[in-house]
Amino acid sequence: MKVIMLSDVKDVGKKGEIINVAEGYARNYLFPRRLAMEATESSMKQLEQEKRAQEKKKQKEKQNAIKQAEMLSKTHLTLKVKAGEHGKLFGSITSKDISDALKSQYNIDIDKRKIELSNPIKSLGDYEAAIKLAPEVETKIHFKIIEG
Repeated sequence: MKVIMLSDVKDVGKKGEIINVAEGYARNYLFPRRLAMEATESSMKQLEQEKRAQEKKKQKEKQNAIKQAEMLSKTHLTLKVKAGEHGKLFGSITSKDISDALKSQYNIDIDKRKIELSNPIKSLGDYEAAIKLAPEVETKIHFKIIEG
């Protein structure tokens, strides 16, 4: 029996897949738990429409991410921090600090988890961080840490 998976089931299939299963398994396990539905002509059309809608949404998100990446590549952040002798910072600069600085200086809201630092920054100077906005869209941002 052909069924359309409504959610992921280990060792059976992933959401949105059309698979063949035993009729008893489908009727007694998958259907009552709403893990799958029968693959009729109308349900197949509905699945195709949902896939097209998801693809459109992904394309729109990618376009927005590309625009945001262009904006971010032109920005130059300046973070003012307290520092001790020889330019050593009290603490370190993390991705959260960079995210907060982007929000306050340029009103750009970037999730701190999207900002990738190779290691925490512990001294004054010029630095660069990678920002992964979407699966295929990545940019770099330049920032300067000064004593303030």
